[in-house]
Amino acid sequence: MYPYQPEGSLFGGIENQEFLSSRPGLEKAMEKQKILEAVALLCDNDFCLHFDLGAMRGIMPREEVALTRGGEEVKDIAVLTRVGKPVCFKVIGFSRDADGEICAMLSRRAAQQECMTHYISSLVPGDIIPATVTHLENFGAFVDIGCGIISLLSIDSISVSRISHPRVRFSPGDKIFAVVKSIDEEGRIYISHRELLGNWEENAALFTPGQTVAGIVRSIEPYGIFVELTPNLAGLAELKEGVEVNQIAAVYIKSILPEKMKIKLIIIDSQTADRTVKPMRYFTDTRETPHIDAWRYSPTCCDRVIESVF
Repeated sequence: MYPYQPEGSLFGGIENQEFLSSRPGLEKAMEKQKILEAVALLCDNDFCLHFDLGAMRGIMPREEVALTRGGEEVKDIAVLTRVGKPVCFKVIGFSRDADGEICAMLSRRAAQQECMTHYISSLVPGDIIPATVTHLENFGAFVDIGCGIISLLSIDSISVSRISHPRVRFSPGDKIFAVVKSIDEEGRIYISHRELLGNWEENAALFTPGQTVAGIVRSIEPYGIFVELTPNLAGLAELKEGVEVNQIAAVYIKSILPEKMKIKLIIIDSQTADRTVKPMRYFTDTRETPHIDAWRYSPTCCDRVIESVF
């Protein structure tokens, strides 16, 4: 379904290894313009990346490390951050090094150009795509949406429940799905995530009044304490002394009110504890529904409307 996966998806694959295992395999890959992957082992003084392909060494010149806009020079950091990670590439030729050893010449730029031309440029708002989290900042998560091409997932688009930092939801290397939110005039893709985590009713259906469940304290306001039950659902509890943000709380579900889109809670107890990031639960089946035109979070019986239109 997705012809150009984030980097790391091909690494270790049988077909990928077959092409890397011999010079004829590498020559065939060059002839067929196949995109392959291997781990970059080092960056030399000329900012060229070096690879052990199995059959021979591979070298990726600095200018072939990334697709840039308007012929800009590839930045040092763009090269250095590839070391130790799977890198996609095409074989673009063979050459002898200073010692006379034959090496494969590699281009990540060529792989990214193909991905951009045949995949990313055809995306439209509402398309659901796979992505891999690469790194996290206070304002959002950077994700690979294909062959190392990066898109920003802003912190407010990660989930409905507000969070202080993307690390609450993700860790680098996480494989996620996202929905294309918009595309600017230069072809840059902006994505969202919360639309795939279910609407208010779908999340509220997981709970019943009278239950006591675990939640995470997300904010403390003068009028109450917001406790996250799922990434797309939070309830409001009465103020309680000693409760702190990010604590795990045992909460009694007092009532669930769809017409007001509210869940009333009572905090029984709270404690500070390590909490590992759980895999995301997607309510949208990405195999059956690779595209959505709109998403409504709020119940139809509620006067307040929260929705996304793509």
